[in-house]
Amino acid sequence: MTDTWAEVADRVFVRRHRSLDLNVVLVVGDGACLVVDTRSDEVEGAELAAAVRAVSPHPWTVVNTHFHYDHAFGNAAFRPAEIWGHERCGEVLRGPEGERMRERIVRRYREAGESAAADRIDAAELVAPDRIVAEAADLDIGGRAVQLRHLGRGHTDSDLVVLVPDADVLLAGDLVEEGAPPQFGDGFPLEWPATMDAIAELATGSVVPGHGAVVDAGFVREQRGELARLAAAARAGHADGRPAADVARELPYFGGFALPAVRRAYLHLTDEGIRSHVRPTGG
Repeated sequence: MTDTWAEVADRVFVRRHRSLDLNVVLVVGDGACLVVDTRSDEVEGAELAAAVRAVSPHPWTVVNTHFHYDHAFGNAAFRPAEIWGHERCGEVLRGPEGERMRERIVRRYREAGESAAADRIDAAELVAPDRIVAEAADLDIGGRAVQLRHLGRGHTDSDLVVLVPDADVLLAGDLVEEGAPPQFGDGFPLEWPATMDAIAELATGSVVPGHGAVVDAGFVREQRGELARLAAAARAGHADGRPAADVARELPYFGGFALPAVRRAYLHLTDEGIRSHVRPTGG
């Protein structure tokens, strides 16, 4: 975590930040570049924009991998660029769900004694994607093909992966996590394994997770296996009427996130949960 760019493939740069162990990706083409995710607020977004300019002077396009604050609240720093995102990402960031997410994140930072970060997030202008992806979109970034794909629900209902075929790199957002377990505050633990299957089929080279070190398809398959075990345990526990806490103790891979994951799965196994599953938390 150096807050500097590392070139992981031909003109594909990853900037792994000390803050939240977050990855931002820059893809440089001939006369154009692509920025994938924009950090947590306008100050961090502006700092990132300056870092991009240290590598490329070209006009930029932006992609948000999903709606969470640490990936999209820096969007304003990149205007008037086109910003691509899943349709749910746009809905959240332009509506009351985004403001409620902001309030929860600001409160969390203040309770942790991080008032400066809370103030920056509170002041950020939420800029929603203006180029919307339902399932797929293909971009031309200075002669380089870049593919945006919504492969299913997992970390959120707005997850996009970004493929750079000529570099054999897949940018997975928070569908893949390295260094810490996946998080489930807005997640779909029962559907996530199938989405990971789709990622594994596309991952023939390097995979950049939303947080942590660059991984490969083997890591994706291993994490998919853990997610599948979680989904199976939650289904069985729910069917047997077992408390979520009992099931969570059988899932050591997820550590402190196991209980929220099982509770989220239980929610989705009820009619009420299926109807009311959307309430972005920002985590």
